[in-house]
Amino acid sequence: MALEESTFETLVPSRFITFTFPDPPPPSASASGDRRRLLRVAVLDSPVQPPAAPPWVAAMLVPSRRERDWIFSTEPGHFQLLLGTPGLSRLVLIGEDPVDGRGSGLGFRRRTECDRSRRDGREESLGRLVLALSPRVCFESGVPEVTFLSYEDDLVASVVLEVCIGEFVGEMLVEDVEIERGGGCGEREFRRRLRFKRMPNLVQTQVRIVPREDRGETEGGFGIEDMQFRIDAGVLVHPYLAPMVASLSLIGFHIDERIRKGSRPKAFCAGVGGGALLAFLRGQLGFEVLGVDVDEVVLRIARQYFGLEDGDFLRVVVGDAIEWMERLASWKAEGTLGAVCSHDLSVVDGIGGKFDVIMVDLDSSDVCTGMVAPPLEFVRKPVLLAARSLLCEFGILVINVIPPDRLFYETMINEVRDVFHDLYEIDVGNGENFVLIATVASTRDCSGNDVSFIMRLNSVLSGAYMDSIRKI
Repeated sequence: MALEESTFETLVPSRFITFTFPDPPPPSASASGDRRRLLRVAVLDSPVQPPAAPPWVAAMLVPSRRERDWIFSTEPGHFQLLLGTPGLSRLVLIGEDPVDGRGSGLGFRRRTECDRSRRDGREESLGRLVLALSPRVCFESGVPEVTFLSYEDDLVASVVLEVCIGEFVGEMLVEDVEIERGGGCGEREFRRRLRFKRMPNLVQTQVRIVPREDRGETEGGFGIEDMQFRIDAGVLVHPYLAPMVASLSLIGFHIDERIRKGSRPKAFCAGVGGGALLAFLRGQLGFEVLGVDVDEVVLRIARQYFGLEDGDFLRVVVGDAIEWMERLASWKAEGTLGAVCSHDLSVVDGIGGKFDVIMVDLDSSDVCTGMVAPPLEFVRKPVLLAARSLLCEFGILVINVIPPDRLFYETMINEVRDVFHDLYEIDVGNGENFVLIATVASTRDCSGNDVSFIMRLNSVLSGAYMDSIRKI
């Protein structure tokens, strides 16, 4: 479809247009008869136009060899890049056109020095294109300055293991990545990650992976695509998982007493993802765990790539976790199991008793507003009452919270406070996540006491997370 000259003269909320354009040679380049490669140009207008006048237009060069990465090649990824820069009215993404045969696949390896010098020349040669894509109002006071934003993350290299489609979450990919390691340490650091196409800028789950030592792959000469890894299940690297586990320190006495009596503490995990939290609770802390996730493909990915193993003391079922909580609460109260869960009666019946902790890692996402956790349907009084009824006398409800705004968070706190005894909070410190902890009863201070479970927690987690718990 041909573009009209006037197409970009006005801002149209949420309008997204892509087209190809011949790559202009750098100003210093000599004339050449070679065929000029094509650029993919994507133009996105903000869904909500800021009141500032004139509007702010910026461009971003897609990092070399990441042209097929969903962050840069999809509308949802483009939206998140735009929304990540407050006040931006239009974002223009420019990168090599993968269809032109020069773009990369989903794998990637960074070449820092080469890319930086190349980027500087590209920005100079593409300035006129960005001006041509700017609204007419930007020129009312003369020719505006061209703004180029840069994209920086910790990714050194990546290789995609699988791309698949889940019934509920849509298209997703599993990738092994090498990331920068702070502190000037010479050792390499690797992760296995799960990302959804609907929110490609967000890592849904990740685990630490370690090269096989018997192959000598820790040396720098091996590319990530040639390496074999094992899962390191003894550490939680996803930002909010360790703080969620640290919340167990509030009921350390209770868990310690249960263990001394020969019983395993019990956890219900609403949302499984890659299963790192479930595996950590069982393997490192001795919990009996029941996990529920709505997407069967996600669970298959967790088992195949992230080390999730069903078996003794860890059961995982497919279903809507919120509906499961309500049905399970009804069954435990009345001895009747709803039809939705009846086919998994043997799994539920095997748990027995009440849970010491319910951990909620559920979210909903919209391309314009971003990620929200938990979903609004979780913060309903019947659901919260069901959660409380499933907890033992000293149990806790632990929720990963990504609030879209302060009002959402304050409203959620008030709803939870109406049902539970005390509330606590951990600020994860990444500018995005909070961990909200609700208790059924008053907690007992474990400081200054030799509580075996607390000592175990301190041995597998940073004590800073326990110290950052505050009552609200």
